[in-house]
Amino acid sequence: MEIIIREKEGDTLMKADDLYEGYTEGMNYSPLKLTADLTVATPLRSKGKYTMIINISDKKGDGTFTTSFDFDVIENENIMVKPSNVTYDEVYIFSQGKNKVITDNKIDFEDNIYVIIEGLKGFREENGNVFPGLEMKAVDARNNLVLDYDDLFTEYNETGIAVSDFTSRVSAHFKITGTFFNNPLHCELKVWDKKSNAAIAVTTDMNLK
Repeated sequence: MEIIIREKEGDTLMKADDLYEGYTEGMNYSPLKLTADLTVATPLRSKGKYTMIINISDKKGDGTFTTSFDFDVIENENIMVKPSNVTYDEVYIFSQGKNKVITDNKIDFEDNIYVIIEGLKGFREENGNVFPGLEMKAVDARNNLVLDYDDLFTEYNETGIAVSDFTSRVSAHFKITGTFFNNPLHCELKVWDKKSNAAIAVTTDMNLK
């Protein structure tokens, strides 16, 4: 099974030559059912339009099967981003419990919820490192303080963070315990440069269910 992902302009972004190369002894399934999963990540982007092409061939015969379909990568419109002297690729919410990106902003109690920024650039570099701060605060519908972190990156004040690690992903996570909550959870995350005026602010409302 070969899988190809192409962008709207026709350029190939991802390609898997054979998802079943490990089945050297063949398969004994009746009826035969072939499946494949795609995790949307770089180089695919939010708001992008793509085509998936699947080519299946028989290694012991001449049989072939080809299919394709178009798909869009949905952006979470519930996330507000305010960049200042920076650029970024993606901002999204991820559920560890469900192991997937959350696009409807509905989250569960007792689940680790991540707010993630990818491709963040524009921070001043010193010897291959950057020196960021990360603030995270959240209140419920009655303005009760739920999360209050002035700087989750204080341990990096002296050493900094490698540019490659920082650019790859910046994240903060939290867990809401209990069984009742005054929805929505208004969450604000800010990442700023301690060596310049670069910063990015992320604001979103989430509902616990």
